[in-house]
Amino acid sequence: MHAKDESWIEIKNVSLDIPIYNTDKSFRSSLINKYIGGNIKTNKNMVQVQALRNISFSLKKGDRLGLIGHNGAGKSTLLNVLAGIYRPVVGSVEHNGTITPLFNLTPGLDPVDTGLENIFTIGMYLGMEKEEIRSKIDEIVAFTELEDFINLPVRTYSNGMVARLSFGVATALDADILLIDEGIIGAGDDSFAKKAKTRLDKFYDKINILVLASHSRDLIKQLCNKAILLEHGNIKAFDTVDRVFEIYDSQIQSG
Repeated sequence: MHAKDESWIEIKNVSLDIPIYNTDKSFRSSLINKYIGGNIKTNKNMVQVQALRNISFSLKKGDRLGLIGHNGAGKSTLLNVLAGIYRPVVGSVEHNGTITPLFNLTPGLDPVDTGLENIFTIGMYLGMEKEEIRSKIDEIVAFTELEDFINLPVRTYSNGMVARLSFGVATALDADILLIDEGIIGAGDDSFAKKAKTRLDKFYDKINILVLASHSRDLIKQLCNKAILLEHGNIKAFDTVDRVFEIYDSQIQSG
């Protein structure tokens, strides 16, 4: 049993099918297997990708879980199930603590609004209250190093400036259970990278539970203490990071 004041996640026998309707006669399930992953079920007018199959595991405070596997293995799908975006057709997802999905650094960003206005927009989209944003606004602005640009429309920003702004807001979250895709890691130019890395380290230290989907071996080894190997929507291993990578490498070598 879990204590009520602790953060935890418990996944029991979760399965998820993704329907694809009105498929063309020339559609071949072998192509789905190659590019999407999962097993295929077909009938006259519909294809179902069995995206997840009988997924069970639990996490407690202090766990940092890395999701690894080939493209289409089910990593992003599992993150979406944990976030409540997808509902499993079978099984249950239970948790204690606030879940924050961080799949996109620019949710709700409006290029017509100023950087300052977008700090509030992005922050509220990510679940922060206005008062919380106000209490952090000076720190966020200082971190972005945008100076006077913070009062200009975001449409005048370079891509690197937009990344700094969004990164600064996202990493100001007081996240309890954080779900993160590796695509949001990294912001701005090389001169900003060291500062961003330091901020990320502090950010992760505040999180009770982390679930990270990534293709980066170094990133998972750096940030995680557990790992799950997914293959076509099934869990092939759930163990320490080193042990799961050993299993993953042996599968690659065996073809």
